[in-house]
Amino acid sequence: MPVPVPRQRAIPAVESGQAQAAPAVGGPSKEEAVRNEATTTTAENRNNAAHDHSAPDSAPHTTHRTAHQTALNATPADGVHQGVSTTSVSTSSVSTSSVSATSVSATGVGTAHTTLTLLLIEDDPTAAPIVHDLLDADGRPIRVRTARNLTEAERLLTHDVHCILLDLALPAPGRAGESDDELAVLRHVLRLAPRHAVLALTASGDAARGTEAVRVGAQDYLYKDELDGRLLSRAIRYAVERKRSDTAERRLAEGKLRAQENARLERGLLPTPLLEGSPLRFAARYRPGRSRALLGGDFYDTVRTPDGTVHAMIGDVCGHGPDAAALGVELRIAWRALTLAGLCGDELLNTLQQVLEHERDDDEIFATLCTVDIAPDGRRAGLCLAGHPAPLIARPDRPARLLPYDNNGPALGLLPGARWPRMQVELGAEWSLMLYTDGLIEGRIGEGRERLGQDGMVEMIRRQLSEGLSGEALLRAAVNEVRQLNGGELTDDVAVVLLDRVPVPIPVS
Repeated sequence: MPVPVPRQRAIPAVESGQAQAAPAVGGPSKEEAVRNEATTTTAENRNNAAHDHSAPDSAPHTTHRTAHQTALNATPADGVHQGVSTTSVSTSSVSTSSVSATSVSATGVGTAHTTLTLLLIEDDPTAAPIVHDLLDADGRPIRVRTARNLTEAERLLTHDVHCILLDLALPAPGRAGESDDELAVLRHVLRLAPRHAVLALTASGDAARGTEAVRVGAQDYLYKDELDGRLLSRAIRYAVERKRSDTAERRLAEGKLRAQENARLERGLLPTPLLEGSPLRFAARYRPGRSRALLGGDFYDTVRTPDGTVHAMIGDVCGHGPDAAALGVELRIAWRALTLAGLCGDELLNTLQQVLEHERDDDEIFATLCTVDIAPDGRRAGLCLAGHPAPLIARPDRPARLLPYDNNGPALGLLPGARWPRMQVELGAEWSLMLYTDGLIEGRIGEGRERLGQDGMVEMIRRQLSEGLSGEALLRAAVNEVRQLNGGELTDDVAVVLLDRVPVPIPVS
């Protein structure tokens, strides 16, 4: 199960894919087209002139060639869109819609007509060599907001801001004890805007400070006295894309990690049968009804006690979801501990009911249970039913049938002081005993309201046994056929346990 990544602030439009789109009908008028073309031509001429007067090998150009290559490498490709599949981990599930909603190319912000917004944090904006006529890749102007201090910046930092341009020389308020930290203001802004792209402004030649700013969390750094419009426009676009791509990859990685952790946890909660020394063969099939989960409210277990008795159990907690799954695990562990301690029959079920009553969070919660204790010689067994369907037994000399269920007691948690009689059952020399939950018999048959039921299940198992199926193959075929009859996935959990006793031939001397 996926864990959603907590969000402290609203995600910018370029990250969330909720970018404001241009009107889809009509397009710009002729006057607007002429005005936009003139604006673009003027801005290009101005930027080209500034570019021609700048040093060709200046550090900012080198920096942004690196940033450009980084953005190209970080641009989401097919691999970035791979979702998290757990069984499917859910587990956590991380949405990649934000990765693909606004595809960003190497030269622009993307196909969605988003107007980029820049927040400049500079205590003397008039002295800063910032070109205000900034254009995006499509020739549209980039909006610029100006804050003289961090207090103003926090007020102006709304969800539609895509990038922050920060002067590293700006003092960080209220941090007199951190006067030796040259990046205190950057750390403050990163805490204030953890989901925004940040460009750092530093003095010309102070590459060490700029590099450290990138290491701390900025997307890139620029020299204040070597800026021009074209360079800054490209830097903004690439910083926004790099931040968006990094955020998407981080969320995917966190979701995948949490899904793996949930899968490991759920696998660890599934039982490992303790049958060492027993001649019985064991097989099980488990399908939780919850989507993207490994564990549901059904539970089962099998153990062999020191006297040679094999104890098997299967149960079902009412309801769905993680709470039912957790309660099922608690009951299974309690059953194993009580069984290994020597409890059996009514005494064991009465203690389990007390466990259920103390652990459930609602008095309406109950659980059905079927327990079987098979004698060391394997020819007879004791059966207790607590509101649970009776097991099925199959022998070579007769058709498969249900074990007696006349003395079926109430489900655990329904009646205080209830009793669960233990019935003695003859098994014979060779047999197969199948324990199951109601998810196997409550699936629908076709498009009507009719369900498979116990009679339908018995007929199905008889036919599959006649086809020579046994063990894991039998359980797999049974669950698959029930799904097919239902017309798709079952909504309820399904657990099936199969114990087989096949006499070992005595070698002829």
